[in-house]
Amino acid sequence: MEPSDLDLHKAVFNNDVEKVKELLESKKYDINQRDKFGNTALHLATMMGFIDCVSILTDNNCDVNIKNEKGWTPLAEAVSFGSRTSIKSILARIKRQSKSSLEERRPQLVETLKNFQDFQMDIKWEFHSWVPIISRWLPSDTCKISKKGSNIRLDTTLIEFTDMKWQRGDISFLFNGSKSGSDALVVLDNEKKVYQKMNRNDPSNEIEEEVDYLMCSDIVTAQMSTKPITFAPALNGWIFKENRIELIGEMECEVYNVHGMTVVSQKRREHLSDEDVKKNKEMVEAFQRGDTSVMENDKAHTFPRKDSLPPPTKPSYNWDQYSSSDVVPLLGRNIQLTESRKALKVNVWMCKDFPLSVKLLLNVLNVVAPLKHFEKMKEFVSLKLPPGFPVKIEIPVLPTIVARITFNNFEWKDDLLDSSFAIPSDYKEDQHHFPDL
Repeated sequence: MEPSDLDLHKAVFNNDVEKVKELLESKKYDINQRDKFGNTALHLATMMGFIDCVSILTDNNCDVNIKNEKGWTPLAEAVSFGSRTSIKSILARIKRQSKSSLEERRPQLVETLKNFQDFQMDIKWEFHSWVPIISRWLPSDTCKISKKGSNIRLDTTLIEFTDMKWQRGDISFLFNGSKSGSDALVVLDNEKKVYQKMNRNDPSNEIEEEVDYLMCSDIVTAQMSTKPITFAPALNGWIFKENRIELIGEMECEVYNVHGMTVVSQKRREHLSDEDVKKNKEMVEAFQRGDTSVMENDKAHTFPRKDSLPPPTKPSYNWDQYSSSDVVPLLGRNIQLTESRKALKVNVWMCKDFPLSVKLLLNVLNVVAPLKHFEKMKEFVSLKLPPGFPVKIEIPVLPTIVARITFNNFEWKDDLLDSSFAIPSDYKEDQHHFPDL
């Protein structure tokens, strides 16, 4: 990498706001370029608390999802530093980036859907833990996906499953391929009979609430280590072994053992007060004893409004020392990190005759499933799987919890009603109903 490639990093490191603007206006620099430590310019701005630089970079549509070599996003680093303004800028950009990504994928998906026969299919979710008392309280759900023309509908009762809580409901996502912008994707609350357009600008008070939560909570990542993963056919028999075949519904599936899957969980809390740590501990203990009043109702825990934290000590080295260092220099707070690794024994059931392709499934889910527990499924299905379609998979969604997901009851349908893909006439619009979507 030529030194000039890092001119934007250098300008941010020195908090030279005018230089940052000049470099971005020149269009000669990749705003998402990573340095030797995996940091983008936005990482540096957040770790050093340079609010103006954060604002300029996010306004210029930088990618906020890039992780550095330690596995942290700019949002994680912004939370660690404790600047409300930086956290809000990044959250707003995350939402804008997600929406623009949908618009970029939409034309190709619409064309694919038009050329594909209409169908319905169920996705069954079952959550399990090797901690017995937790398993008793974990939720399950059966989603239904329907496709007619270039329209998709996904019905689910599990609105959210993240961290140590979940939220129940009766919701539907409707994607209309003939529409664009804010009308293309809406979510219905079938209990309250309200709907919300997904492509919108979020009111500032909703982002403020999300900032409150982040500033009071651990910074957590839990991800699959995928590089060493291999798939080996599961075998039956003691002496004369043969590949294991199972029926999932009417589908004949080959069972594979997944080897080398490890869940790496990291937790940081250098930004938390003693009171924050105490409250988080109480939530963990409630989860472990199966306290459903805590886990099923996100509103049961409110978080106080926090001011920006006092800034940490400024780094004692300059740009040249940072860029030539052999170890990752500390730019923000002293990191309080705990890490755990757990090897998992999971399986995948592959069917060579399943009517859908993995690619089409991913395209559909990327559009109509903006729920966090779906992200792990999409990550797993994106792997280089054995031949066929993964009719049944087991994947980790949290450090102690595995989801078993089954695709079944697939049917070609030529009698789906247009009304199923439209907003019911008696539903009223409420653009604040789902603040996290």
